[in-house]
Parts: sequence; structure tokens; C-alpha cells
Amino acid sequence: MKKSKKALLLLAPTFALGAGMLAMAGSASAASSTAYEAQLKALNHSTASGTVMISLNGSQATITEHVSGLAATFGGKPYPHVQHIHIGAQGSCPTPSADKNADGVVSTTEGAPFYGGIGTTLSTSGDTSPAAGTTLTVAPSGASFTYSRTITLDAKTLASLQAGTGVVVVHGLDPATLSAKAQAEKSDLVPSLPLAATSPALCGTLTASQMTAMPGGAAGTGGGSTAGTQDEGVLALGGALVLAGAMAGGVALRRRTPVAS
Repeated sequence: MKKSKKALLLLAPTFALGAGMLAMAGSASAASSTAYEAQLKALNHSTASGTVMISLNGSQATITEHVSGLAATFGGKPYPHVQHIHIGAQGSCPTPSADKNADGVVSTTEGAPFYGGIGTTLSTSGDTSPAAGTTLTVAPSGASFTYSRTITLDAKTLASLQAGTGVVVVHGLDPATLSAKAQAEKSDLVPSLPLAATSPALCGTLTASQMTAMPGGAAGTGGGSTAGTQDEGVLALGGALVLAGAMAGGVALRRRTPVAS
């Protein structure tokens, strides 16, 4: 019994050290995350898909996005798809139940309780503030596009990314896919445009990632969030530290405990 108690006393500090280092490693990985990614999934009868990667260097964000399957034309020209990082809400994409007026479309304002307001506009040039949120002339256009730009994120957007509430939303639907009621409605953001022009087509929550660059391949082929992989690596490291500590404690115990005759 005395030997057993002595062993526990010797091993306790090593287990505490391993557990402490595990907790520190987990906290450090969350606080020091410099990359975020999202799988963009279709909303409102859209058949589009896409991937987004954001790599941070301080407040400087390099954004790479691949999208395909969006509405191709608008008024006989390439369809402008305004897109943003939405912030400050639940950090999720809306479900069909968000369609409060039963027109078959979750409008931008109906989806806002899920993904929040505009934090940053993912424009092709110039202004990236919410003020540029509906500026069609700086929106990427066409059925498929690759978006790549380095911009400065404001403090609110950065805080939302770190809190897990940043959501990328790409807007612009094909009116032909909507109900007759929805086709007759005006945009809830720009009344001079039809509802389809500004309603969400793609949505994805940004999550911490180990990757710092978008994987190759077409839109929708990029890997999902690797936050789980990162956590597994930390757990493995912590387990190894605990095991190593236990082994060291066992060696110390053997050296200090006389061999029974």
C-alpha cells in the first residue's frame, strides 16, 4: 500500500504537467489561427457550389474563392454576384423555415438572423466596406468564377472570424427557378431590382483551418474544415506528453524503490 501511494505521489506531477501542456496547446491553436475556410452550399433552389479560403497576416486577408453553377446572365450580360462576409449573428446559414412570407425564397433580410449583417464586401476592386454591399459593378460575375484578392479586414470582421460567426454569402438567383410570387417581388435591399438579384444563392460558415492556401481543383472539390484534424493532433501530442511523463515517473519510482529481497 505504501509503495502504491508513493507511486501516485511521484506520478501526479507528470500527469498534471502533461494535462497542462495539452490545455495550453489547445488554447494556443485557437488563439493563433491564421486561416479560415468555408464550403459554400446552395440556398434558394440554386445548384451552385464553392469553396473559400482566407489567410490572415494581421488584419491583411488574402481571400481565394472558387465558385461554379451560379446564374449566368442578367439583362443579357454576365450576372453580377455581390458577396460578403456576414457577421454578428448565429454564424450559420438559414434553413427554409426562415422564409416568413412563404414565397419560396429566403431573402437577404429573412436570412439575417442566421448570418448577420455585412462585415466586409468581397468586391473585385475598390471599397470593401458594407457601403459597397450592393454595388453590382464591383461584384464578380458569371456562372463560374475564381476570386482572389488581398484586403484589410476591420476589427469587427476579425472578431467575428475568431468567434466562429463569420459567414460568406454569395447573392444572385436565376429568376426562372423561383415561384411566380417571388418572380414578381422586388429586392428587399435594392427595390429597383428584382428579388432574385440580391437573394442568397450560396452560404458557408468560416471555420479555423490548418491550410493556408486553397487546394487545387474545381469549385466544390476543396477539403472541408480541418479544425478537427488540428484538434486531433493536439490531443495526440498531449497524450504523448502524458505517456512520456508517466514513463519518466515510473523510472524515477524504480530508482527510488529498493528491490524486495
